[in-house]
Amino acid sequence: MSNIRTIRRIVTGEQAIDGAGVKLVRVFGHDDVKDFDPFLMLDAFDSVNPDDYIKGFPWHPHRGIETITYLINGDIEHGDSLGNKGSILDGDCQWMTAGSGIIHQEMPKSSDRMLGAQIWLNLSSKDKMVAPKYRDILKKNIPVIEEDDYKIHIISGNYKEVSGAIQGDYVKPLYFDVEVKENCEWSFQTEADSTLFVYILQGGGCFSPGNEEFISEKHAILFNEGDTFWVKASNTGIRFLFLAGKPLKEPIAWGGPIVMNTKEELNQAFKDLEENKFIR
Repeated sequence: MSNIRTIRRIVTGEQAIDGAGVKLVRVFGHDDVKDFDPFLMLDAFDSVNPDDYIKGFPWHPHRGIETITYLINGDIEHGDSLGNKGSILDGDCQWMTAGSGIIHQEMPKSSDRMLGAQIWLNLSSKDKMVAPKYRDILKKNIPVIEEDDYKIHIISGNYKEVSGAIQGDYVKPLYFDVEVKENCEWSFQTEADSTLFVYILQGGGCFSPGNEEFISEKHAILFNEGDTFWVKASNTGIRFLFLAGKPLKEPIAWGGPIVMNTKEELNQAFKDLEENKFIR
């Protein structure tokens, strides 16, 4: 008998300004790390005004994490200390393993609508100093499963017997972009002890059988443990990001763009920056 996951928290996040003046919603972050482990932060952006984002995120460092940027609509140019250069466009994703250290920039370009999200994914203590890596994941390489009632874009992990565009080298999260048609249901078997949350991009739905309380777009929902996820879309349908991963349950020392396990490691990272030893 399945144990359907129940709602633990509903999060709306806060308006924030980051980078050189980018307006976004910090859905969760520093104060929520224990609840969302291994996910550190979720920034969501949705704007039709280029002034909200055009200044972008000029050159800055990262260590000890992975960043995953999924762009539903828009255009973002990327460059990094590994020599990678390129753009992600509608439906593309970029997956960056900062590991021992990377310096990069993300510069949005003017578009009709900038819609997407960036996840910070923690690395375990044994993987904090792995070699940095950057991967572009093009829309055409993200598998899509479409049934009568729903459509699943499989960014990472597996959906049934279909492998996503990437598996991840370390935490290996499930990351789906899910669209469910109006008044239809979708369920999915999950590892009972994984951390699972969704972020509603458009529309709304209810997430507990027998409870017709609908939760609307621009909310994140964190779920309790259980082996089954369930949702019923509202009469306008629903589109949401679905993420799940095994918690690391490790201490966290977080300073801006760097996340380590101890204060000493964090201090060393900033010392490396000052002494031009950050890139290895």
